[in-house]
Amino acid sequence: MAQLITLDSLLAPGSAEATPAGGCASSACGSSAGPADLPPEVWEKVKDHPCYAEEAHHYFARMHVAVAPACNIQCHYCNRKYDCANESRPGVVSERLTPEQALRKVVAVASEVPQLSVLGIAGPGDAVYDWRHTKATFDQVREAIPDLRLCLSTNGLALPDHVDEIAAMGIDHVTITINMVDPEIGAKIYPWIFFNHQRLTGIEASRVLHERQMLGLDMLVARGVLVKVNSVMIPGINDEHLVEVNRVVTAKGAFLHNVMPLISDPAHGTHFGLTGQRGPSAAELKALQDKLQGGAKLMRHCRQCRADAVGLLGEDRGQEFTLDRLPEEVSYDPAQRSAYRAFVAETRGEHAAHREAAQEEVAAVEAPSVLVAVATKGGGRINQHFGHANEFLVFEVSSAGITFTGHRRVEKYCQGGWGEDATLDSVIAALEGVSCVLVAKIGDCPKQSLAEAGIEAVQDHAYDWIESGIAAWYAARHATAVRRIA
Repeated sequence: MAQLITLDSLLAPGSAEATPAGGCASSACGSSAGPADLPPEVWEKVKDHPCYAEEAHHYFARMHVAVAPACNIQCHYCNRKYDCANESRPGVVSERLTPEQALRKVVAVASEVPQLSVLGIAGPGDAVYDWRHTKATFDQVREAIPDLRLCLSTNGLALPDHVDEIAAMGIDHVTITINMVDPEIGAKIYPWIFFNHQRLTGIEASRVLHERQMLGLDMLVARGVLVKVNSVMIPGINDEHLVEVNRVVTAKGAFLHNVMPLISDPAHGTHFGLTGQRGPSAAELKALQDKLQGGAKLMRHCRQCRADAVGLLGEDRGQEFTLDRLPEEVSYDPAQRSAYRAFVAETRGEHAAHREAAQEEVAAVEAPSVLVAVATKGGGRINQHFGHANEFLVFEVSSAGITFTGHRRVEKYCQGGWGEDATLDSVIAALEGVSCVLVAKIGDCPKQSLAEAGIEAVQDHAYDWIESGIAAWYAARHATAVRRIA
């Protein structure tokens, strides 16, 4: 979706690209809290982390390095693949790196991508089980680029053994994948675990995994480490149970809960994919997320990244930074990143003012809530051609406000300047339930097809802030319902 762009183009006044990279808005996308809503020490930890703060993912990028291939559990939804550039899902990488190779790659990316703020290790196995490689990588990167945030993802089985080291190293963001708090449900998800030099199966395996996950979560929270809990929504297995998972992890102090849809394409070779287990629809995922409101803050902008992802959420520039493409000598100059951060600090104020004005505008409209899709390639702007979109961001708008609800992935409609009818049909299917799609530009043919499907395509708000465009469209659509305010 989004394209990382240079600081010069970001600063160019009036440019269609003259906005910081990002692309989401409103209250339910990650933690929507700002500096006035959080303790200063917590705000400092999340303000530039694109996964932990909704606002941050407008502006900042993440990078994963694939240094931890070993894993200690088997999940029915996982099949790790190496040397695969065509699949975008967790556990997939094109290169497995040594810590030294990872450092070289991180320095090269930091020099080219001023938006980079976070280095994460998410496998392709388990970052904590493969602790030797994870620790060596973080130690070297911390010395070379001390201003990068460090975070890791884990299944939690080995986590309690390394919490003290994690805290001592300054790793203040940890993601734990917790799909159950009932071992009987866990036995349907995990065929085995490897613990204390033994392979355990069935309910016993799930019981041990659950106990270790809860212990690790408690230990991290006690040490002030922010914990994001990932849960994979598996219809018919744990979808209803995730309400209880949310209750438990919220009570234990998890900072964020990210409910992700199961990816179950048979081509990926996972057990669930090969046995016909379906993933949830977009409507089912939203309904569950809505049910969880009031518990831990929800992350709705997750893209289920590869273990070697580079760039903004919603994009992956990893193939630009494979080892064979890196310069022989790499060095890090922090000047460009410092200038970018100063620019972001200024831009955040402008965006916040427009967001607040948009919320006030829709509050004056008495009309039903609707879903609006937006084509964007960054910066929180409506700045992408309909046919160029790989995904659309979806917002719910009503008098209660404008809320980001998720994204809908699609196959790009325009291929070499031409559109394909079958592709357009799939895009329309992906936009089920959406009343309007806001774009920078759209052709007459797809616009008419969308209209026939009951979806209004609007390009009148091209390059506006997303919230401003949504508010203007909503108010115009319901002009007769605007309250008369003395």
